[in-house]
Amino acid sequence: MGIEIERKFLPRNDGWRAAAHKVVPMAQGYLNDLALVDSGAMRASVRVRIEGDVAFLNIKSRELGTTRQEFEYPVPVPEARALLTLCVGGRVEKNRHYVEHAGHLWEVDEFFGDNAGLVVAEIELGSEDEAFSRPSWIGVEATRAPRYYNLALASRPFSQWRDDERQARDLIQGH
Repeated sequence: MGIEIERKFLPRNDGWRAAAHKVVPMAQGYLNDLALVDSGAMRASVRVRIEGDVAFLNIKSRELGTTRQEFEYPVPVPEARALLTLCVGGRVEKNRHYVEHAGHLWEVDEFFGDNAGLVVAEIELGSEDEAFSRPSWIGVEATRAPRYYNLALASRPFSQWRDDERQARDLIQGH
């Protein structure tokens, strides 16, 4: 069983662009929707993702916060394309920028389509209390804000957010 320990942040500026050493286009969708997971009818999201020229089926437990169970399996790209046609909600399209900083890999997702304008940076850690250096371009933390999770973005994209949600006032004020 895989465990993912991840924290999400909103970049304060585009400083990550110059530091990125690799960019991979991604398209993903979910075989279940947010309502089923939020209601408790399903306790995990089931995602199909095409990352450049490879594809994966991913199952991730639905837990708010830094730690979740995660299982990922490679699938042939033609099968992933077929699975994407079966997905509910919208497709999440993004470029993932990989940025090394102080011994950690940051993944900065720049979204397109219905989520255009949103950028989220993530760091995976070995433990919940692992110390890490924040790059100067990192802003407010969004780990505990469900709307920034990809499953939520497939169901209610950034284009449908209210102005206060887009400005992340609740994150800044610590609510």
